[in-house]
Parts: sequence; structure tokens; C-alpha cells
Amino acid sequence: MKTLPLKSFGLFPNWFATCLHKCLKEKALRPGKQVHAMLLTSGMDMKVLSMNSKLVGMYASCGDMSSARMVFEKIQNPNVFALNWMVLAYAFNGSYEEAIGYFCLMQELGHVGNKFTFLILLKACVGLMDVKKGKKIHAVGKKMGFVDEVSVANALIDMYCKCGRVCYAQRVFDTMVKRDVATWTSMICGYCNIGKTGKALDLFQRMKLEGLEPNDFTWNAMIVGYARDGDIKGAFALFSRMTRERLVPDLVTWNAIISGLVQSQQAGEAFKLFRDMLVSGIKPNLVTTVTGFLPACGLTGSMQRGREIHGLIYRMGLDINIFVASALIDMYSKCGSVRNAQNVFDRIPVKNIASWNAMIGCYGKHGMVESSIQLFKRIQEEGMQANEVTFICILSACSHNGLVEEGLNIFRSMKESYGIEVGKEHYACVVDLLCCSGRMVEAYELVKETPMEVPESIVGAFFNGCKICGRKDLAKMMAQDILKMEMKKPGGYVTLSNFYAADGDWEEVENVRKMMKESNNHKKPGFSWVEKRNGEGKESDKVEMGADKIKKHKNGGESKDLDSTGIGG
Repeated sequence: MKTLPLKSFGLFPNWFATCLHKCLKEKALRPGKQVHAMLLTSGMDMKVLSMNSKLVGMYASCGDMSSARMVFEKIQNPNVFALNWMVLAYAFNGSYEEAIGYFCLMQELGHVGNKFTFLILLKACVGLMDVKKGKKIHAVGKKMGFVDEVSVANALIDMYCKCGRVCYAQRVFDTMVKRDVATWTSMICGYCNIGKTGKALDLFQRMKLEGLEPNDFTWNAMIVGYARDGDIKGAFALFSRMTRERLVPDLVTWNAIISGLVQSQQAGEAFKLFRDMLVSGIKPNLVTTVTGFLPACGLTGSMQRGREIHGLIYRMGLDINIFVASALIDMYSKCGSVRNAQNVFDRIPVKNIASWNAMIGCYGKHGMVESSIQLFKRIQEEGMQANEVTFICILSACSHNGLVEEGLNIFRSMKESYGIEVGKEHYACVVDLLCCSGRMVEAYELVKETPMEVPESIVGAFFNGCKICGRKDLAKMMAQDILKMEMKKPGGYVTLSNFYAADGDWEEVENVRKMMKESNNHKKPGFSWVEKRNGEGKESDKVEMGADKIKKHKNGGESKDLDSTGIGG
């Protein structure tokens, strides 16, 4: 193509630079491309005013990374402006590996990014959940003196906390000369996320002592942390304190408390708080609906309350949301209304796999296994891809209703036809299915074929089947297999002792106990929430009680039951 002299346009390099800067600022891709075309036809030397670098910045700011990369690759010696834009744009577009790659190139070429570059790179490390890369960037930032900036130190704390390395975040926190509210809030969030709410509360108190007032994010972090940790009493105490200090709880705060109550099986309190939220003028959102009052309805099993909530959802316009619809199906299923669940399912305009799974599970729970299987087949007909949960739902339905051959065929098809890896839950469903139908030898072979560590749910189902079918021989074989597989763990011994105890074979129980002591294999004692007159009751107390009962049986005592925890010390 013949190029025209720049003067024939009556334009100068500064004009192009100004236009590109304006396109960059306003993210105007089409005008930017027009300016690029004019530059190419003008025959202008692209080194003038680093025009290629400006083009990289323009394309990158507009999100056209293929064009930005094409122009970038034409630059022989890219300057820090072009490199910075490649780092920032790739990070903003979620291509975190590429962003860090361009940062490495920046270092190789002897350039140093600015403070903003480091902030973006640390967010990229969070996106990758890669603490190793984060530590390397931390080291470079420290060398360049950026870590002394409060904003960069805050970003480091945030990165380490979100990557689960709160101890590293604490070190950064301790070296900071100046801290702001964001600093304290990030550390508090970090400790709350790993369940150390006591440590978070200490920081919360220290923050106020140092003259900084917690903001809404800080309060929410504390309340969410306590609620997530199951400490509803602590969450309520903070909630009350927040209102006493004349701070208005926002939707995040209400959602945290309500969801925490539901997780703690306190549906009545959750509904009471939900009413308080509405009275205060706060409107519920998707989170409140899916994690709060719909699961609460399922806990109570109250159809009337469920319909009231459904009406509210309809008035709010949330019923068309696929996640809300799936939660409604689950709620109606738990309340015993298959018809209402079916109505919700039929009204979903575009169904996702979660809604199909919810309906299959609903049919299965209510003994409508044929409907479950028909729906499972419809998933394939409508081009949907079944997932692991789909197979748990359909296998559970077959197990509850005794459809052995159908269940086995579906189980075999998981890997062969769908390419889905079989998990513990799938094995547990099929073992239960075989045991309930009396096919104990097949169940035994299936447990032995399990490629992963055999969980207690599978072993428990098998032993229960052995007891019902009178197959003590298979139970003993399985118990010995478990001992071989778990010789370094107490679980195998406990399972075996429980089986013998349930069968009344106290001599064998005592033998297993001796084997456990000889191998120096003991379960770590856990703490229960049951209060004793003289203090806390430990699981080890229960174990000793179980041992005493065994001795009573051997000595012809009156006690006839064995503690469910077994005899593992």
C-alpha cells in the first residue's frame, strides 16, 4: 500500500498522541482503530512519541488483547508504559498467568513497575491462589520500597489472607508503622476465614484502642466470621453492639446472621430475625433467599410458611432466578409437596443442571423412582450434561426403592458413557442398594474394588447389611480387610470393635482392644458440648464408659448396651 505523507493529512504526531490518549481514557475501541489505520497509511515513524506503546495502551484499555499483543510484539525495546499496560490489562481480563509473565519480562528488560502495578499483581496472585508467586512479588516490592506504602502493605495482607497464609499476613501487619481501617479489616477477615474468631476479636478491640473506628466492612467481617463458625451467640452479641453504637446493619449483616441461624438448625429464630429485617426496611436479595429463609422452611417442614415465602419471592421478582427456583424445589420437597415442586420446575424457562438435580432428588425422596429415571433420561434428550450430583440423586433414588439392576446400570455408565469419576457417595449408594437386596457378596466385592479410602458410610452400610442377612463371615472378612488397609489408623479397629459389640461377641471386642493398644493406635479425644457437673466432658470419658460396659458383659453384668463411640482409646 502506498503511504501518504503526514503533511497531506495536515496532522502532526502530537495530534495522534492526543487522539490515542483520549481513546484510551474513554475506552473507545472503534475510533482508536481508525486512528491506528491513519497512522499506518501516513508512513509515520512509529518510534516518534513511542506511538506503538500508546497503541498498546489504547487496545489494552479497551480489552482487545489480541490487537494489543500484536502491536506489542512489533516493539523492539518496549518501554515501561507498554509493559505496564500488558500487565494491567491481562490481569483485569482474568489472564493472571500472562500478567505475571509480562511482569517477569519487565524485570528482564530492567524496568520497574509502579505502585499500581504491584497492587494488580497481588490481585493476580489471589486469582491464581498462588502464594509462592505472591512471595516473589512481595520480595521485589520490598526491594523497590513499595511495601512501605500502606496501600501495598494492605494488598499484601489481603493476598496472604485469601491464600490461607494468615501467619505471613500477620508478619506484614506487625512491621507496618502506619495502619488504616482497611489494614485491620483485612487481618480480621483473615482470622475469621480460618475460624480463629477469638484472635479476630482481639484485633477488633485493639483497633478501637488505637483510635480507629471499625467501618461496616469490619463489623460484617466479625459477624459473618462468628456466624460461619457456628457461634450464633457471639454473632448476636456483635449485632446488638453494632446497633447500640448507632450503626445501621446492612443486608450483608442480616444475611450473615440469618444464614448462621439456619446452619445451626435454628429455623424459628431465623424467621423471627427475617421479620425484623423487613420491619427495618431492608429488602431481601438472592443470598437471603437461597441461603436463608428457603432452607429455614425446609428445616421446619411448614408448607404454610413455605407458600408465604414463595409469595414474597414472587412479589420481589426473584422467582425467575434459576438458583432461587432450585432452592424452591428443594424446599417444597422437604415440606412434602412434590406437586408444588413440580410446578416450580415446569415454570423455569431455561433450566440448569442444579434444577434438574433438585427435581430428581425430590422424586427419589418421595418414592417416585420411575419419575426420577424419566427425568434423568430427559436430561440427555435435552442436551444437558449430567454431573456428579445428578448421579448421587438418581442412585439414591434407586437405592431407596430397591431398583437394583437399574441402579447398577446407571452406576456403570458414569465412567463409560459420561466420563464422570465415581466418588465415595456413589459407592455408598450402590453398596446400600446391594445390601438392601441381599446381594452381600457383590457388595463385598464392590467395597474391595473402591479405589479410594473406604469411608465409614460405606462400611457402616455393609456391616448393617451383614447383620440383617446373617452374613457374619463376610463381615469378619471385611473387618480384617479394613485392619490391613488402616493398620496405622484407629478407624479400622473402632469399626471392627463396634461390629463385634453389636453382635454381642465381647471376647472379640476385648481382643481388638488389645490389638489396638499393642499397635499404640488411639483416637484423639474430642470435646463434646455436653456439660458435666465437674467441668467439660470429653470423648475419652465416653470411651472409658464403653470399656466398663464391656467388662460388665464379660462378668455377666446387667448392662446390655454399648456406647456408640466404641472402645477406641
